[in-house]
Amino acid sequence: MTSPATATAVRDVPRVPVGVGLMLGGTLSVQFGSAVAALLFPRAGALGVVALRVTIAAVLLLAFCRPRLRGHSRADLAVVGAFGLALGGMNVLFYQAIDRIPLGPAVTLEVLGPLLLSVVAARRAASLVWAGLAFAGVFLLGRDGFDGLDPAGAGFALGAGALWAAYIVLNSRAGSRFPRLDGLALAMAVAALVSLPPGIGSAGTALLEPGVLGLGLAVALLSSGLPYALELLALRRLPPATFAVLTSLSPAVAALAGFLVLGQTLSALQCLAIALVVAAGAGAVRTGE
Repeated sequence: MTSPATATAVRDVPRVPVGVGLMLGGTLSVQFGSAVAALLFPRAGALGVVALRVTIAAVLLLAFCRPRLRGHSRADLAVVGAFGLALGGMNVLFYQAIDRIPLGPAVTLEVLGPLLLSVVAARRAASLVWAGLAFAGVFLLGRDGFDGLDPAGAGFALGAGALWAAYIVLNSRAGSRFPRLDGLALAMAVAALVSLPPGIGSAGTALLEPGVLGLGLAVALLSSGLPYALELLALRRLPPATFAVLTSLSPAVAALAGFLVLGQTLSALQCLAIALVVAAGAGAVRTGE
């Protein structure tokens, strides 16, 4: 006969592998979505693409989830409001960054925010080791592309990284306060309210062109709706510190997306960097287990 403690342990075993799978799926989706979004910049501009991406994702999530505001405390609503502001600000700053600097270096700088969060949140010596290894890999991955970067683009990427760290914490809290994907749907609506006015002011009627709307829908699904849903579910299964270290895989995936979608090549040094961040991610998972 299985004891309650043993049964609980057995049920908990798949949580980390499933969480990692969800996280990796979200990372692949968002980085390939960013590469597709870069193709849309000449037609709608960075702010216009952000507005399309976030607003379409918000409409789809609200229609699918139909979240309710009743029954939630002011603290719950404050969390989801802050989550939405972080989400909207992160998208605006990141798209401003990749409009000025290449995708690989932009993601490399952005991921420093979550990695710093992992160092602060880590309570085991091994976690610090994996975070340090990830930092080394991220540095090597961006080293070739850091020369001559536009200062404003680099600043936008670092700002997006700070909001990414806030996004991880607030996403985890919203997931524990709201059922299903309700917290994400409400946060995405707040993010749409933040990003839509500057997007309309920048792109104007170009946002209504059929081709722009079609690509905007693809970007919204790849870069917002699907990955954020997967990440929210992953944060219900992974500690935030482990999740943060796993974001170090983003530059590697961004490099792959840049190669396949934008025709960017990888140097031997970048391949070594990818191996380091993958090893750091695997080590973080084992530590989390």
